[in-house]
Amino acid sequence: MIDYPAALAVALVVQTGSFEKAAKALHVTPSAISQRVKMIEDRLGVSLIERGSPCVATEKGEWLCRHMDHVGMLEKDLIKHMPGLAEAGDGPLHRVTLTLATNADSLGTWFLGAVAPFARSTDFLVSIAVDDEDYTADWLHRGRVLAAVTSLAKPVKGCRVTRLGALRYQATASPEFFERYFARGVTPETLARAPALTFSQKDRLQRDWIRRTLGACVGFPTHWLPSTQGFVDACLAGMGWGMNPAQLVGGHLQAGRLVEILPGRTLDSPLFWQVNRLAADQLSDLTRAVVGQASRALIQPSAESDPPEV
Repeated sequence: MIDYPAALAVALVVQTGSFEKAAKALHVTPSAISQRVKMIEDRLGVSLIERGSPCVATEKGEWLCRHMDHVGMLEKDLIKHMPGLAEAGDGPLHRVTLTLATNADSLGTWFLGAVAPFARSTDFLVSIAVDDEDYTADWLHRGRVLAAVTSLAKPVKGCRVTRLGALRYQATASPEFFERYFARGVTPETLARAPALTFSQKDRLQRDWIRRTLGACVGFPTHWLPSTQGFVDACLAGMGWGMNPAQLVGGHLQAGRLVEILPGRTLDSPLFWQVNRLAADQLSDLTRAVVGQASRALIQPSAESDPPEV
C-alpha cells in the first residue's frame, strides 16, 4: 500500500519546488518532509526527487505525482456525492493540480479561452507544459501530464482522443522585407537567401510550408525565436518571414503592416485532444470546454471526415 502522507510530501515538493515550501503547505517542518520523502524512496528503492533549485521529479517521481493527482480527483468526486466526508475533515489534503500539455501557438491563441473558465468554476489548479504539438503526446505516454493538445490522431496508450480542428498558419513578412527579398517572386532561390523565423529545433512549419507550396526542400537562414507573440513582432520589425497563426496576424494584414508572401497559401495544422482514460470522467468538464473553444477558434473539417471520439 502507498504511504499517503509520504507520497503527498513528494507531490508537494515537486509542485512547490522546495522542501521548505512543501513543509509550509502541510504545516510541518522541512525535516519532517525530508524524512517522509526519504522513507518512501528507501521503500521503493528509487530516487523520486532531483534535489536542486527548484526540486524536480525524476521519471518515477512523475508517475507518483500523477497517481496523487488521480487520487485527489477521485476524492473530490467522492466528496461531491458524500459531502459529510469533507465536513468530517477527511477530504483531500491539498488542491489537485492538473498537469496539461499544449503547443505554444495554441496557448497563445485559443487554449486559455477553454482553461480559464474551467479553472474559475472549479478549485483545480493547472500546470501547463509547452512543447511542439508533434511532441506533446510523448508527455502523455511518459505519464507526465493528464491531457494534451497534440498533432497525434492515434490514441496514446491508455488515452481517449477527440479531434479539435486545425490551427491555420499564414506565411507573413513586413512589406519592406518582402520587397527586399521577394520582389522577383517567392522561389526556392529567393527563400534560400531570405532569413526565416524558427521557434526551435522541433519547429518544422516553415519547411513543411515550403515543401507543400513549392514542392521543394530548401535550406534557409533563420533566426531562432521561441515565442508566439515574438514571431509576430519580429515579422513586423522586418527581421524575417514566419508562419504565424491567422488569428494573430489578421489585423496586421488588413492594415498593411504585414503581407502574405504567397497570398492564400495557408498551412493548416490538425490538432487533437488526448486525455488519460483514468482521469477522463473527472476531466469531462475540461474536455467539453476545450472542444467547445476549439470549435469556435479552429478550422473545422467537414462532417464526413470527422472521426468519432476514440
